[in-house]
Amino acid sequence: MTARIIIDCDPGVDDALAILLAAGAPEVDVAAITTVAGNQTLAKVTENARRIAAAAGLDVPIAAGCDRPLVREQVLAGEIHGETGLGDVRWPEPVRALDSRHAVDLIIDEVMAHPGEITLVPIGPLTNIAMAVRTEPAIVQAAAGVVLMGGSYTRGNTTPAAEFNIFADPEAAAAVFSAGWTVTMGGLDLPRQVTVTADLIARVRQLDVPAARLVLDTMAFYNSAIRQLGRGADTSGTIDIDTGAGAGPVTAGSLHDPAAVAYVIDPGMFVTRDAIVEVETAGEGTYGMTVTDFDLRGRPANAVVPTRIDAGAFYDRLVTAIAALPG
Repeated sequence: MTARIIIDCDPGVDDALAILLAAGAPEVDVAAITTVAGNQTLAKVTENARRIAAAAGLDVPIAAGCDRPLVREQVLAGEIHGETGLGDVRWPEPVRALDSRHAVDLIIDEVMAHPGEITLVPIGPLTNIAMAVRTEPAIVQAAAGVVLMGGSYTRGNTTPAAEFNIFADPEAAAAVFSAGWTVTMGGLDLPRQVTVTADLIARVRQLDVPAARLVLDTMAFYNSAIRQLGRGADTSGTIDIDTGAGAGPVTAGSLHDPAAVAYVIDPGMFVTRDAIVEVETAGEGTYGMTVTDFDLRGRPANAVVPTRIDAGAFYDRLVTAIAALPG
C-alpha cells in the first residue's frame, strides 16, 4: 500500500536527499512539500525546496510556512549547509509556482480532506506542525501518523543534550510530542548508523541520471563542511572518501533526513521501542533535549523510537530511488 506523505522541511542538503528518496520510492506518494526556517532562512529553504522538486520531477504543491520559532531566538545552520542552504551546488530552476497558502493551512487542508491517509514527515524544526495542531486540533486524529527527524535518546549535535531540529524550536517540539498522537522519533541515533560510505558513493556514481551528479556534489560540500567544523558527533566511525566531485577526499557524515523517509517506505528495516518522549524547555544546559523514557513507568507511550536500522537495505533503497528519478 502506498503511503501519502507531506514532507515538512528546511532544505538543507540532507533534506534534498530525503526528498529525492521519497520521489523515487514507489512505496510513497508525496502529496505536498512545506517549508520552515531552520537550516537557512525561510526564503532560502523555500527556493531550495522548489529546485529540489524540479530535479526530482515532483509536481506537487509547495508552500512556505513559519519564518521563525514560536518563542526562542532564531538559530540557523549555515555553517553546515552553506549560504544558500544547498552548499555551492546549483540545482535546476524551479518549475512549479509557490502555493498561495501558508504551509500551516496547506497541512490542515490536506490532512482534513483525507482523514487517515496523510502521514506528516517533518524533517526540520517543528514550528509548522505545532501551529497546525494549535490552529486545527482535529488533525491529531485525522493524520495517519507523524514520522520526524529530530531529537536523540543519547546525545545531541548542537549542544551536548540537544539535536538541531528540536533545539531550533523546543517549544514547538514540546507541543507536537504532547499533542495526543504517537510520534515516531527518528533521532540522531539512527543516521549515525548510515553514513556516506565509499561503496555508496561508487554506486551513485554509476547511475546515469542527472540527480546522481547533484547528490555527489551536494554530499561533497556537506561532508567537507562537517569535517572543517570538527563535528565529532556527526563523523564518529566515518571514513575519508573521494566523491569524484573535484573537492578531494571528505569525511563521510550521517544521512539524517533520509532515514526518516526510509521509515515510511519500509518500517521493517528498523528495530523500534515504545517510549515516553518529553522536550526540555526550561533547563539551561538541557534546553531542547528529548528526554526519552523507555521504561514507561506505568504511563502510556507517546512515541515510537527506532533504535536500529538495516544499513544495507537502506543503502539499496536510496540508490534504487535515485536511479528511478527522471533523466
